[in-house]
Amino acid sequence: MPLSLKQVAEHNSPKSCWVIIKNKVYDVTDFLPDHPGGSKIILKYAGTDATEAYEPIHPPDALDKNLSPEKHLGELDTASASQIQAVRDTREKTEDELRTEREQAAKPPLNRILDLQEMEDVARKVLSHKALAYYSSAADDEVSHHENGRAFSRFFFLPRVLRPLSGCDPSTTILGFKSSIPVFVSGAALAKLGHPLGEANITKGVGQTGIIQMVSSNASLSYSEIASARTSPSQPLFFQLYKHKDNAVAEKRVREVEALGYNAIFLTVDAPYSANRERDVRAGWAVEDMANIRKESAAKASNSANEMPRKQSDLENIEEEADVSGTAGALIVNDDVDMTWKETIPWLRKITKLPIVLKGIQCVEDAVLAAEAGVDGILLSNHGGRQLE
Repeated sequence: MPLSLKQVAEHNSPKSCWVIIKNKVYDVTDFLPDHPGGSKIILKYAGTDATEAYEPIHPPDALDKNLSPEKHLGELDTASASQIQAVRDTREKTEDELRTEREQAAKPPLNRILDLQEMEDVARKVLSHKALAYYSSAADDEVSHHENGRAFSRFFFLPRVLRPLSGCDPSTTILGFKSSIPVFVSGAALAKLGHPLGEANITKGVGQTGIIQMVSSNASLSYSEIASARTSPSQPLFFQLYKHKDNAVAEKRVREVEALGYNAIFLTVDAPYSANRERDVRAGWAVEDMANIRKESAAKASNSANEMPRKQSDLENIEEEADVSGTAGALIVNDDVDMTWKETIPWLRKITKLPIVLKGIQCVEDAVLAAEAGVDGILLSNHGGRQLE
C-alpha cells in the first residue's frame, strides 16, 4: 500500500529513520551506524525527502547494495508525490544555484574551448560551490598539489629537425590495449557533481576519441551503467579499486567489474586515510550558510552567535557537532588501512585474472617492491597532492 508524507514524517529519529528518494520510501535506521558519511547527514532528512541531497553523490544501485529488500518500504501515494514536486518547483533557489545558472547561460560552446586551462577556467565559473571545492581541493595548504603542476612545467621538448613526419603515429598500447595517444583518463569520483549524466559522459567521450577511462570505485553511476555507456563492446575500461576493509565486500566489487568486462584493476595505495582537504570541508559549511537552513540559522544567530563556551560540556558539544570530513572524507572511511605487500597483492591476484597495477607509487624503493610482488604495472602518483602535504 502506498505511503503518505504524514506516515513517513513520523519516522524522524535515530530510533526509526525513514527517508524518501525519488518518491520511494526506505527504512535506513539500521544503516545509520554504517553510513560512510556518518549518521548526521541522513538524520538531517529523517522523515522527509532526501532526493536532491542523495542523487548527485550516490550510484543508483547504492540502495539495493546497502539495504535488504524489507527496508524498501514502497512508493509514496500520488497526493504526497505531487506535494513533494510542488515543494521542489516552488523552492527558493540559493545564491549559488542562481550564480551557476547565469554562468551556464554565458559559457562558450565546447568547440571554442581550446585547451585544458581554458576548460578549467570555465568549470570554475559554472560548477556549484560544493562541486568545485571537491574537485579542486587538495591536502592542507595545497603546496604538493601546486608543485605537481610546476613539475610538469620543468619538462621541455628537444625537437629534432629534417625528419619525415607524414608517417608519425602517436597511438600506443597501455596494458596491451590500444590508445590513440599515450594518455588515459585517470579515476575520479562523483562525476555527477559536475553533470547529471556523470561518468557516462566520460565513457562516451573516450570511446569516440580512442583513449581509455579508469573508473573509480566511488563513481556516481553504477559500474554496469558505465559499462553500458561504452561506444562499442570492445572499448577498454580500467577499474580503480579502493579496497574495502572487509575482504568479502572488496572481492564482490572486483568480481562484479570483471564480469562486466572491465580490463584491469588499479589498486589505490596512496590514499589509506582521509586527507585534510580544508577547502572541501569549508564548502559544506558554506553551502549550509547559503541555503541557510535559513530560519533556524537566523534564530541561532540572534541568540548565540557570539556566545563563548562557558563550561566543559559546551566544548564537548562543539566538538561533537563539528563535521570536518567534507565530501571526500566520507568516500574512503571504510577502506582498508592495513594493506601489505605480503597479504594484499597475493589476495588480489587470487581473486582476479585481470592485470593488476598499483596506483600511487611515489619512490624507487616501492617500485622495486612492486616488481618483486609481480604486479603488471605501477602508476606514479601522489593522488594529485590531495592526500599528503
